[in-house]
Amino acid sequence: MVTTNPVSTHRDDREVIREEPLVRARILAALRDGPLTVPEIAAAIDAPTHETVFWVMGMRRYGWLAEIKGATVDGYFQYEATGRTA
Repeated sequence: MVTTNPVSTHRDDREVIREEPLVRARILAALRDGPLTVPEIAAAIDAPTHETVFWVMGMRRYGWLAEIKGATVDGYFQYEATGRTA
């Protein structure tokens, strides 16, 4: 039997995705000192990791971020700013 929780802590994915342009500067600022993993970026911008994944993947897709080859010992990839401007 599948039960659902009527009080969800997760926002609609479309709402989260729409916020990417609003959090872009915060993510880029967090990466100024060097590459970070998604959980590290989430902590730096004080945002949930599951939402940060959407923003990082969108920024990666559109050339704002690049993935560093090879995962960390924890299995996470690090991301760095590409230097793209508007």
